[in-house]
Amino acid sequence: MTFVVGDNCINCKHTDCVEVCPVDCFYEGPNFLVIHPDECIDCALCEPECPVDAIFAEDELPDDQKQFLELNAELAESWPNITQMKSPLEDAEKWNGVPNKIEHLVKES
Repeated sequence: MTFVVGDNCINCKHTDCVEVCPVDCFYEGPNFLVIHPDECIDCALCEPECPVDAIFAEDELPDDQKQFLELNAELAESWPNITQMKSPLEDAEKWNGVPNKIEHLVKES
């Protein structure tokens, strides 16, 4: 099983989760983070660190976010690995909780 970064990370991109990951399985795009499912060891350290509750265990992924499992796997193959905490995006607070942010996802890194 893996953990999955969901919709609420888009345009927020807090990296508190990256700091605690023991296997460096996070990858960074322009306005979103993803977890590589083949590298995640299911340790659950990242989930409570996310200040916007955007990380889910695969089996607890809300029905309206099931597409993020495949999206995390796909984007982790092309985005660079991130291993250190960075500042969130400038207007992260404004975007926290905005529904259906997937239309704002920038896939090109």
